[in-house]
Amino acid sequence: MTISDAAELSGLSWDTVKSIVKERLKKDYEHIPFKGLKNLSIDEIYVGRKKKFYTLVLDLDSGRIVWVSPGRGKAALQRFWRCLRKCRARIQAVAMDMSGAYWAAVMEALPKVKVVFDHFHIIKLMNEKLDDLRRDLVREAEGPLKMEIKGTRYLLLSCVDNLKDDQFPKLEKALELNKPLSCAWYLKEELSLLWQQPSYKSMERFLNQWCTRAIDTGIRQLAQMAKTLLTHRTGILNWWMNPISNGKMEGTNNKIKTLTRQAYGYRDEDFFILKLLGLHESRYKLVG
Repeated sequence: MTISDAAELSGLSWDTVKSIVKERLKKDYEHIPFKGLKNLSIDEIYVGRKKKFYTLVLDLDSGRIVWVSPGRGKAALQRFWRCLRKCRARIQAVAMDMSGAYWAAVMEALPKVKVVFDHFHIIKLMNEKLDDLRRDLVREAEGPLKMEIKGTRYLLLSCVDNLKDDQFPKLEKALELNKPLSCAWYLKEELSLLWQQPSYKSMERFLNQWCTRAIDTGIRQLAQMAKTLLTHRTGILNWWMNPISNGKMEGTNNKIKTLTRQAYGYRDEDFFILKLLGLHESRYKLVG
């Protein structure tokens, strides 16, 4: 229930109910034990123009948020590293997107920990490069070719398994008429096979060969993607030893958006952070 619902049901004022809830949250979540942490996920979330960004650290084994700090980047994690050292936590791996700020912060504070770049963000970046190429080709194309390419955005970015039978002819026709688009699409589909390789060596070989082919195409977007993957190759290949991702973090971000929508925002930042720390135990139920 919202605070307003609880206040109406109990006959108490809104401020009284909020203070009761806040005290209980403090008792339960103000001091979270870090000693047993092993696999973490780090990400940022945007909560509006006033508060802007918060940095979140999630325990991938339990699914709970263990750290919330206003801001983003290296500065938002400084106190968290000190708490980890005091608790002597033995972190094994950290999942994140390819953010340079968080990557550098983890490497500086936990140099022996494996950083694993989230494969969903890698595929998302590849889709963005493919869509950028499609827009370039639409601007350059003329006549029937332009019309064939213009309406294919959804078909190009969707996974093949999600396409319906009647959508394949349109996709195939667009690919037949434009070689750069066809080449980029096939490489996009092939990239998803990287995480299905049977061994670390196979994964490394597959990544190197894919990047070589992408650069050899001479297509700007594919060359940029290949260089990005080669720059982050260690974190990508670390997935083989530590198969973790930011999937739980993305689900938690959706719950946070629901939380802030339901409350129309939070003026009390301490109360908001406590609500996030207790989010893993919250349940939405029909009442009344």
